[in-house]
Amino acid sequence: MDPRADGRSQRSAPEPRRWRRVDGVLLLDKPAGVSSNVALQRARRLFAAQKAGHTGTLDPLATGLLPLCLGEATRFAQLLLDAPKRYTATLRFGVATATGDAEGEVVARGAADVDEGALRTVLARFVGPQRQMPPRHAALKHEGRAYYAYARAGVEVPRAPRAIEIHALALRALSGPDAVVDVACSKGTYVRVLAEDIGRALGTFAHLAALRRTGSGPFDVRDALTLDALEAMTPAARDACLRPVDALLGALPRLDVGDADATALRCGRTIARDAAAPPLVRAYGPGGALLGVLHHAGDRWRVQRLTSAAG
Repeated sequence: MDPRADGRSQRSAPEPRRWRRVDGVLLLDKPAGVSSNVALQRARRLFAAQKAGHTGTLDPLATGLLPLCLGEATRFAQLLLDAPKRYTATLRFGVATATGDAEGEVVARGAADVDEGALRTVLARFVGPQRQMPPRHAALKHEGRAYYAYARAGVEVPRAPRAIEIHALALRALSGPDAVVDVACSKGTYVRVLAEDIGRALGTFAHLAALRRTGSGPFDVRDALTLDALEAMTPAARDACLRPVDALLGALPRLDVGDADATALRCGRTIARDAAAPPLVRAYGPGGALLGVLHHAGDRWRVQRLTSAAG
């Protein structure tokens, strides 16, 4: 029986989303209170992208630059994961929290007044290579389970210090218990641990009150867009905001190859390499099409990662 015959309406099923092939890099300015994955999924839906990934998470507390890779760009996301990062961090002295940031409960209190001269001296001591103990509340895994899961259950697990490097650490402002500092650092650096260590070096406690990522590799937050701004655009305008896939590879020297070498690489074979060539290059075939990333194997170039079109 037709349900419309007796006056009842028939609700149609929602039209399935039509995902599409879209390739490129989106510089997103992540808001506070949103996880990196939630931000990624919102952006992915806006572009209706079949495939998307981020290049290193930001905690929900943090804001700022979150480069997102769509389509082919996901193949090269690791290069940005390994890239140095830049942050503007607010350190609050006199208070220690369970998580090292503003989201944790207060566990200790100390002196909140910090001498500017002493602070500048301590900041200078933290510049350079060092070993940093990752926090208990971290996404690192122990026996397949995240550190933070153990911490929430009150279970201690072994943690080993990791090699990091602070490239620059500059005081921007000091007002009351809060110091605003600019941090340039290697991958794997926990700024909340750095905040705690700085407080300890000053003879008090400290935690990370706010964090904004201002740079990742070659990218700057000044060029990033918010989710609200993207939502207000037309689909064509959003697509125009995407950077090309090889924007991720700009730090690598360029190598252009001819037809024969391009074919060899696509088939998984090696090609001749100049002895003076760098260890890693971005390779382009005839017509300037990106082939992928090559690494050296003795006097030969070997494929590290190819685009799907090249494979």
